[in-house]
Amino acid sequence: MKQEIHFVTGKGGVGKSVIAAALALKKSREGKKVLLVELGDQSFFKDFFELPSVGFQPTSIRENLSLALWTGDACLQEYARYLIKVESLAKLFFENAVMRAFINVAPALPELAILGKVTSGPRKHGPPLPFDCLVVDAFATGHFIALLEAPKGMAQAVQFGPMGEQSRSIDACIRNEDLCKYHIVTLPEELPVKEATELVQRLKAEFSISSELILNKMVQTNIPEASLKEVQSEDSDLGKFAAYIEHQLAHQTEMREKAQKTTENILSVPLFFETKPWSLVEKIAEVLK
Repeated sequence: MKQEIHFVTGKGGVGKSVIAAALALKKSREGKKVLLVELGDQSFFKDFFELPSVGFQPTSIRENLSLALWTGDACLQEYARYLIKVESLAKLFFENAVMRAFINVAPALPELAILGKVTSGPRKHGPPLPFDCLVVDAFATGHFIALLEAPKGMAQAVQFGPMGEQSRSIDACIRNEDLCKYHIVTLPEELPVKEATELVQRLKAEFSISSELILNKMVQTNIPEASLKEVQSEDSDLGKFAAYIEHQLAHQTEMREKAQKTTENILSVPLFFETKPWSLVEKIAEVLK
């Protein structure tokens, strides 16, 4: 089975991590062995799912679903051990002061190491990653662009040798729409929609990547418009709530129309009033494509 890679990004606070978890759960329920990957030093899911720990090595959290937390440094160290083979030499390599200084100042090296590991399966290069599907809870929009730019930048800086060759291979992989899918999460609010649609355009212009835009936390109701207006005439809390709902529905429509000027590939995820984390993730998984 060809490995799928899904990147989920969006402005901070729009719910991208929960959407990523829901997508991972959906894929796992299709019978695929799925790895949900967090990027960075701290795990959101450790507290969200009340897990004892989340680390670099995958931990099973549901049937067919595992979770891991990857940093650029940890990915780089694992890759070096894979190449050098001898643990003591790999340790010496990373404890060398000159090499540490190079790693710390080399532009985009952590990002390149992360993408190298994420794409290692399709490229058949690097430590084995025995999963049918990777769902990456990626960096927020600005850092996400820097992540995707890393392979091309390194390939231009180092045009020859293994690093240049691997950088070009990673760059080709992330642009391959048969392998990599991109999901941009936003709230139906002015600034998040603006940032999300700008990212859709930039991915298309710079990487020839088509992406899915997910409008998260959309208020949905079956109450007829006439009934909302009728209740609003009442001088009560219910009347004020009806006015809020009407305003929110109109605003959501406006935001969706703005987004549609950039892309037609839009999915709406309802606002679920659910306090239990797994119940919320399961409900969202049911509406994802």
